[in-house]
Amino acid sequence: MTEPTGPLKGFRILDLTTVLFGPFGTQILGDWGAEIIKIETLTGDTWRNSGQFRNRGMSGQFMAANRNKRSLALDLKHPDGKAVLRRLIPTADALVSNIRPAGLGRLGFSYDICKEHNPRLVYAVATGFGQDGPWAARPAFDEIIQAASGFASAMGTDEEPAFVPSLIGDKLCGMALTSAVTAALLHRERTGQGQMVEVPMLETLAAFNSIEMFGGLAFVPPIGPSGYKRMKARRPVRTKDGWLTMLPYSGDNWCAFFEAVGHPECIDEFSVRDPVSRARNIDKIYDRMRDIAPTRTTAEWETLLLRIDVPHTAFAKLSEVMEQPHLKAVGMFPELDHPTEGKIRQARPPARFSETPAGIHRLPPRLGEHTREVLREVGYGDGEIERLVDEKAVGAG
Repeated sequence: MTEPTGPLKGFRILDLTTVLFGPFGTQILGDWGAEIIKIETLTGDTWRNSGQFRNRGMSGQFMAANRNKRSLALDLKHPDGKAVLRRLIPTADALVSNIRPAGLGRLGFSYDICKEHNPRLVYAVATGFGQDGPWAARPAFDEIIQAASGFASAMGTDEEPAFVPSLIGDKLCGMALTSAVTAALLHRERTGQGQMVEVPMLETLAAFNSIEMFGGLAFVPPIGPSGYKRMKARRPVRTKDGWLTMLPYSGDNWCAFFEAVGHPECIDEFSVRDPVSRARNIDKIYDRMRDIAPTRTTAEWETLLLRIDVPHTAFAKLSEVMEQPHLKAVGMFPELDHPTEGKIRQARPPARFSETPAGIHRLPPRLGEHTREVLREVGYGDGEIERLVDEKAVGAG
């Protein structure tokens, strides 16, 4: 463990979230320097056992979303467990939960009750569906949100939708949660006023998807179909010995490209100088590019495209992404020595701050690893702590 240096150093966040949406969002707050106390049930976050692991409860997926946190195992249905959280709330700057607000209310921790304990508290709920809508009580997972938001339709077609093979809804919404909590903390620092914040998955992903995918639906009445034609037309191209993505983007890019590959006739044939005409012909342009691509090796293409300043890159295999030249040069995937899990690899915080650097200052915790430490900080004596452990109000790793 090292001292945090990020811009949120000094803020304390109570993290009652599980799985990925919430934990990824709070991990970013921790990367940026906030103190995160992860409050788990006595059996732990279910994400602890998802994916591959050396030791049960410490999967790679769990560790990738839960560094820079301390773990406090607490039974919030036990009166003494509730009492622990009530002691913690006045010490916190924010409470973040993906327990549905009605469920938190039944446990005795509604926003109104928490505000009585700490009027400056930022109380953030990560929900599946906005709590002012008819689906407020429904459970939500990534696939549900990809389907309901139109995202799966955009990835496939209206006739045959397709899921992105990544938990993109959880991760995008996690970043939205980070932004919302940070903005509310900024408001609190300026005014002294806490507030309730809600980040619903469906609304967040639907808004994200609408930017380019509304197409003609962005006008009332619609002036054309939904979707962004270039997104449907773009594909990896097969070279003589592998795969490449190349993206001549501007009119000048396309002219330089077709001149360099010996097909200047395509410049006028596809009207590449004019962005409107180019967009209308984009499927034909990409087809021609795919026809031309097998004439060179990937390395030959990279040399040519770099010379004419056309955006491009070879494809990195997922199994080899840590060796991607740029990512390797910037130390994106450091190896870390975990006290129980041995050597692990994680992505470092990608955002860079010149004066308050983000970083990995605490490795992912075992369940209840910091229970005794946190309880002592809020005034519990050793004998009282052992009683709480014996009565299963808390769990201590």
